[in-house]
Amino acid sequence: MLLRLPTSVSEARECLAEGAVPVGGATLMWAVWQRDGFPEHAVSLRNVPEATAMGSGVLGGAVLLHQLDDRVPEVLRRAAKGVGTGAVRRAATVGGNIAGSSLRDLLPAAIVLDAWAEVLTADGVEEVDLAEVRAKSPVLLSLRWREPVKGAYTKVPDPAGGQVPTIAAAAVDPQGVLRVAVREGYAVSGGSAGADGGGVAELFAGALSGVSEAGRALVRQQVAEVLGATRLRAGVPQGGTGGRWGSPRPKAGGGTVPAP
Repeated sequence: MLLRLPTSVSEARECLAEGAVPVGGATLMWAVWQRDGFPEHAVSLRNVPEATAMGSGVLGGAVLLHQLDDRVPEVLRRAAKGVGTGAVRRAATVGGNIAGSSLRDLLPAAIVLDAWAEVLTADGVEEVDLAEVRAKSPVLLSLRWREPVKGAYTKVPDPAGGQVPTIAAAAVDPQGVLRVAVREGYAVSGGSAGADGGGVAELFAGALSGVSEAGRALVRQQVAEVLGATRLRAGVPQGGTGGRWGSPRPKAGGGTVPAP
């Protein structure tokens, strides 16, 4: 297998157009390749600046999970720290976890940040919402988001070890919008509401209506954490609003992303 290492978006597009298979840390692909055969050509984005960026409102798809630091919100850092072992986190990438894994531990954190993705296509770089990333597993160049006031994340393993761990995440943005997300099994549910006393009840009656009682308890814990640590300014809007400030973008509504 020849691994190609482009240094620009245009070079990466050329590699993909020529049939190179995109890889991140290949932590999940390796076993498949050993069983089914290795591709002739693969391509990694680890030398593409846009894919390795990490800072205010941006996280590159080629960033390794162990590299996430205080330049990104705490909710993303918690999510990354909960993935696998230290050896896995030193190899696995953000893009591979969100776009290439069925578990997608980082997805609930990305949802509550109201994040969107920049993906690499045959036509160039496109901005898409997380629902499209979940459905199509594109080549993820980077994640983008608005900075939250506060975020929280927890991952609870099955005591018997037989089920996929449950994840709950919550965040409040500067406009006073509460966003929550839950992963139960392989399905992820998410929604937004005003950061007031009735917000959680609204979510359980709507976007999160299919979440189990155990999942709801985790959501309440995360919401209590973010609201208890946040003092919203008087007069900020309390209704759920979507979209990037000052510019329209794709926005998926709350609801359940079906399991594969």
